[in-house]
Amino acid sequence: MLATQDVCAISATDSTDEDLRERLIRKRHVIDLMELSFAQEAAEFAATNEYDEDGFVSPIDWIRINCHMTGPAAADRVAVGQRFMELERTVEARAYGQVGFAHLTVMVRTADAIGTGFNEAALLEKARENSPGKFHHICRHYRHAADPKGYASEQAEQVESRRLSLSTWEDGSLLLNGVLDSVGGAALRTALEPLARKSGAHDDRDRERRLADALVELASGGEQRAQIQVTSSLETLLGLFGAPAAEMEFSLPVSSKTIERLACDCSITRVLLGSESTVIDVGRSKRVVSGPAGRALRARDGSCRWPGCDRPASWSAAHHVVHWIHGGTTDLENLVLLCHRHHWMVHEGNWQLVRGDEGRMLTIPPTVTFGPPARGPD
Repeated sequence: MLATQDVCAISATDSTDEDLRERLIRKRHVIDLMELSFAQEAAEFAATNEYDEDGFVSPIDWIRINCHMTGPAAADRVAVGQRFMELERTVEARAYGQVGFAHLTVMVRTADAIGTGFNEAALLEKARENSPGKFHHICRHYRHAADPKGYASEQAEQVESRRLSLSTWEDGSLLLNGVLDSVGGAALRTALEPLARKSGAHDDRDRERRLADALVELASGGEQRAQIQVTSSLETLLGLFGAPAAEMEFSLPVSSKTIERLACDCSITRVLLGSESTVIDVGRSKRVVSGPAGRALRARDGSCRWPGCDRPASWSAAHHVVHWIHGGTTDLENLVLLCHRHHWMVHEGNWQLVRGDEGRMLTIPPTVTFGPPARGPD
């Protein structure tokens, strides 16, 4: 095992006269040479049955487990080892440090895809001039130019391979696992990235949390609100102590606070239960803000009214400052636009949003109280 002090000892042997940048380049060059040697032996191993003797399903699987690599990385090494002798110019350029092992990997994968029409010389100059990532992009164009039908077929196969599985954990959390084709993935990212930007200086969410919030906002936002059916008791709707949670399709029971938020401006079909689970009301409430009132609200506010947030009106929902459950009206004076995240903060997050002088909105964190205990935010 190579301990930390051993690494330090190796570093100490480097010439102190050599610039740190030069040492990094030199060491990367040595690592790439070792990668090439590893690839050659990985290909030799893949040509044997030794992996089967150890109980593995493939040589790549054996390399992945025993060499502590990812599957794609192991597959790349085997592919390079199998074909690098056919790419003499690129290997020579690698030896002189003109390209890296990553360039060679892209070159091999491109040669595999194109077959007999592959022209190494045409791509080598591009490899010398560009980073591995950019070179990969160039090779995608090259593959399309060389074999447009094959390229289109690959994309069609990606679409056929689209998968999305949804499973619910014991606590009601939804686990997503899937794969999208490159075009579908780009469409999703195009929709998510603007919504995943930080919403102000106060936004301390990490990127993964912001992307998850963006996905929920995407599903809930836009002009077409989510069509959700909720079954709730009258006590739950009023947020009374001891009331059961509400039932919502595709979800475990949800809190009264969540129902309160959804009821602001989602097209919720409610099923209201009285005593002994008797249905006392089925229908849609009239509190949904639409038509002239919705247009007036969007024109007045323009975007989310939470201080410091500029999420546009198209991705914001109408929030009742005094909730309709507690007697609030759908008049413009009682409405304000909030984006999905800040709408959640006011309801489930227990922040308070109050209108100050000249219509300016003031926010009060849930840890701050004034005077006697007050009712939760509407």
